[in-house]
Amino acid sequence: MQDKITKLFKAIADPTRRDIFHALIVASTALSISQISNHFEMSRQGVTKHIKILEDADLISINSIGRERYCNAKPKALETLSKWLKFYEQFWDSKLENLGTYLDNNSSS
Repeated sequence: MQDKITKLFKAIADPTRRDIFHALIVASTALSISQISNHFEMSRQGVTKHIKILEDADLISINSIGRERYCNAKPKALETLSKWLKFYEQFWDSKLENLGTYLDNNSSS
């Protein structure tokens, strides 16, 4: 589980990878690596490296059709990250609630 979360954080840590993922989500269809590359001021090889990291994190899938490779977004992978964050959200909500209760009970009026 930790390895998957590490890969997800690595994938979304970079603004270019977030932009690629966002473009695939908005497109709601497969985009070729060439189509994705046209939206960035970097080489196709540079975009391909970003795509590989997104694929390793299971945020996209890649299918070959003829000589072209097409990418599809897999937003379900973000559920793992959401669950991880939810744990810490609940943890801090509980701690802040306890602090509020303590302060309410121990404040001098």
